[in-house]
Amino acid sequence: MKLLAVISQHGLGHLAQAAPVLNALRKQQPDLALTIWSGLSPAALHARIEGPFTHRHESADVGLLMHDAMRVDIEASHAAYHAFHADWPARVKHEADWLLKQAFDQVFSDVAYLPLAAAAEAGVPSVALCSLNWADISQAYLAEMPDMLRVFAQIHTAYAAAGVFLQPTPSMPMPQLVCRQAIAPIAAVGCNRRQELNRTLSLAADSKLVLLGFGGVAYSGKGHLPRIQGVIWLTPDDWPNEAADVRSDQVSFSRTGFQFLDLLASSDALITKVGYGSFVEATAHAVPVLYLDRTDWPETPYLAEWLLQHGTAAVIEEARLFSDRLGVALHALWQLPRKAAIEAGGAEQAAGCLIQHHLVHHYLAAHRSAAR
Repeated sequence: MKLLAVISQHGLGHLAQAAPVLNALRKQQPDLALTIWSGLSPAALHARIEGPFTHRHESADVGLLMHDAMRVDIEASHAAYHAFHADWPARVKHEADWLLKQAFDQVFSDVAYLPLAAAAEAGVPSVALCSLNWADISQAYLAEMPDMLRVFAQIHTAYAAAGVFLQPTPSMPMPQLVCRQAIAPIAAVGCNRRQELNRTLSLAADSKLVLLGFGGVAYSGKGHLPRIQGVIWLTPDDWPNEAADVRSDQVSFSRTGFQFLDLLASSDALITKVGYGSFVEATAHAVPVLYLDRTDWPETPYLAEWLLQHGTAAVIEEARLFSDRLGVALHALWQLPRKAAIEAGGAEQAAGCLIQHHLVHHYLAAHRSAAR
């Protein structure tokens, strides 16, 4: 199979969904010829995706432009959508011609819609996968902005062109997508290397490791993390530190030398925002979650309800994250009954769907050719 996989660069949540599917697909199709179209860096892709691939390093969608991990830049997002759709028919045809020139057997998108529209025009089968879609998300923020009806219509038409839209649990309902198909949760799993991590960082055996992860989008925050007895913060490399006092209780990811999933598997808690990758990966490792609510984010009700049902979790206000009350919230979280890790078999289901979709299309194409 010669596959084009398109991965949105809106944070790392889309990669967290797509990478396990591609890894499962390669196990079933060792001769997979993979091209990835994504604005994500090669390093981010190689950290999650096994085996060789060709990288078309550019954006395939707009997503949303963000002030930071919690706040959407409405004006910039509106302008970006208008620029992206300025000459939509010509853009779709250009990409359709490229698909045909590259002779891809199939397009897999999480969850850019331009490649789906191009695949439909080129007659290339396509499969979409995501817990959200950019039609619903963009409308939630931009419905009142001028001249967006045409844009929304083009996005809806592109998604409707996909052969199937796979919805990993938990997902938004997306009732307007008639080709949708629910599958199990998707999550990559790391290794618990806690003893090794304690030795590397010279930590006491009874230390509590709290991982902060905001899905790959920079988080500006509103202050500095409090010092809490016995708690060590594992933070993204761009997390603010106190320049005058480099803290021994705050360790950046790169300083550990461990991959993110291994850090997650080795931690006592994850602090994050509402997001598919963070919620499902933490629950797949049975790691308790303290999360910042996103009341404006359309996915929030569905992701939060699922997390509270299947994981060990509690919500925290953003202001408490930078006060001594954070210690109280963490202590309360650790007192909750610890739920067992979930099984996340959605990647194998999605890989099977890609293979089946490819075989059916190949058979139909051969049948039509023989009939002529």
